[in-house]
Amino acid sequence: MAPRAGQRGLWSPLPGLLLVAAALSRPAAPCPFQCYCFGSPRLLLRCASGAELRQPPRDVPPDARNLTIVGANLTVLRAAAFAGGDEEATDGVRLPLLTALRLTHNNIEVVEDGAFDGLPSLAALDLSHNPLRALGARAFRGLPALHSLQLNHALARGGPGMLDALDAALTPLAELRLLGLAGNALSRLPPAALRLPRLEQLDARINALTGLGPDELRAVERDGDLPGPRLLLADNPLICGCTLRPLLAWLHNATERVPDARRLRCASPRALLDRPLMDLDEARLGCADGDTNERGEEVDVAGPELEASYVFFGLVLALIGLIFLMVLYLNRRGIQRWMRNLREACRDQMEGYHYRYEQDADPRRAPTPAAPSGSRATSPGSGL
Repeated sequence: MAPRAGQRGLWSPLPGLLLVAAALSRPAAPCPFQCYCFGSPRLLLRCASGAELRQPPRDVPPDARNLTIVGANLTVLRAAAFAGGDEEATDGVRLPLLTALRLTHNNIEVVEDGAFDGLPSLAALDLSHNPLRALGARAFRGLPALHSLQLNHALARGGPGMLDALDAALTPLAELRLLGLAGNALSRLPPAALRLPRLEQLDARINALTGLGPDELRAVERDGDLPGPRLLLADNPLICGCTLRPLLAWLHNATERVPDARRLRCASPRALLDRPLMDLDEARLGCADGDTNERGEEVDVAGPELEASYVFFGLVLALIGLIFLMVLYLNRRGIQRWMRNLREACRDQMEGYHYRYEQDADPRRAPTPAAPSGSRATSPGSGL
């Protein structure tokens, strides 16, 4: 039906809306194989493919911002693993906008030098829960914008050389703010981590730290106006001896630097087992070989709580003694009667012994000795 004269033609906006929606919903780049895209790769790209994924996907969209690979079997991260594996290529920057990379639970055992080349904008890297056995000294090179590095529960299987490798790998990370090293059985903190100029928090919980020495405490303090990093030290087997005095003094002066200071507890000696470190007196932290104070006197390891337990034990003993005295007082007549009967019984017994002694001592009751055989008996009146 033709429109009437003088009337404007009717136009339906539905086709235009469909075209706009199609343009907005079109992804900027195709999703990688075995990966799942949520919304748009520009927002979030998640890859959780399972054990069949043995290397990082090569067709990650260049405008991806967040990449997560969980539960794969990557095993070895070679050089430029996320830039196509071509370390010498001039166009090695494959993901210039990637800011967050999560690689947890991927059975990663080896991280080679330059494994993260080609990620100039990477700000957060998470390698937690991987059985790392080897870490390249330059594994984190080429990451100038890295602010957060999580290595929780990832270094325990690396052996004694892992701490030195970690120390070398952390050296170039001048912009690092957050470092997670929880659950790695570390016996000491990596010196390079304490020297990072912009580090704000170091998570060292659930390790094998027995304390922090004076050198480590000096490294934590910053020169100038830069604040020192916060330390998380809970669930470490602290040895509450004389070597822990510098740490205890530092904690009393900088409690805000250790948010979990109230959770620090002693693992030894036995007298201080499971005692809160902050409740101890610095002068009462003794050494195993007999520590002495400034006056040369031996320092007692017992703290205020142990002394209070001794006082309570003394009060209990006093109460028991008082009850015993009350029982004696209430039964005094029976006790007197029992003592009188005992005395009379002893007297009768002693009189019986005395009577038998007198009978045995009478010479008239002594027996006559028998005459020897073959001899003649004589009498006074025989005349012989």
